[in-house]
Amino acid sequence: MSRRDAAGRAALVGCGAWAAFAVVGVVAAGGDGAPLPVDRGLLSWSLGHRPEVALAVARGLTATGTGAVPYVLVVLAGVLLGRTPRLRAVAAGLGVVCLAAGQMVRYGLMELAARPRPPRLDWATAASGWSFPSGHTSTSALTAGLLIAATLLRGPRGRTALCVVAGCWGVLVGLTRVYLGVHWFTDVIGGWLYAAGWLAVCLYAAVRWLPPDVLDGLSGKEVAAGKPPGGAERSYSARRARPPA
Repeated sequence: MSRRDAAGRAALVGCGAWAAFAVVGVVAAGGDGAPLPVDRGLLSWSLGHRPEVALAVARGLTATGTGAVPYVLVVLAGVLLGRTPRLRAVAAGLGVVCLAAGQMVRYGLMELAARPRPPRLDWATAASGWSFPSGHTSTSALTAGLLIAATLLRGPRGRTALCVVAGCWGVLVGLTRVYLGVHWFTDVIGGWLYAAGWLAVCLYAAVRWLPPDVLDGLSGKEVAAGKPPGGAERSYSARRARPPA
């Protein structure tokens, strides 16, 4: 696939995700952020199904959707994707920038929507800030998306299983926010859509503006063509052409 085609697909996916996010945002944040029937129904269900073991598992899982864990996973994705020390550093750095910038933009959207959380008496874990879109959901979904992208590009054995695990983790973190009573379900949907839209933006930017040698090295084109990744072939040729001292 050419760079132009990849950028076009990323733009198409991004437009769809952002359009859906806008619709959910208007519906969720409109009317003073009042919960929808599906929001109230799922919160009511969670309140009646909270054994201690399930709460402990949900709290442990939801804790992985914030703090250092997502950044550690993104760095590991960069290490997995890169085939040379330089490419590993570039991939890890780009992943961290994507995640950090996505979190900053999401904070701004939360302030703009200003949707209240569910009643505090229904919370089974600590929370702060506005409700839409869910921060833990968007962060874990962004991280899962980067992990899946790195796994598919790198192509290790068992990549299907790795992608399924990463995807399930991203989904389950979002669902724990509803189960623990700190987010409405539409907040979680908004978090998933936001993550998809932001990943599309980052992919579009990478395809359009990364240097060709870096992009080819990360996508594996140089390896597939039998070339050393990261410009090693050019360096070797330059050394051969250099006259002896």
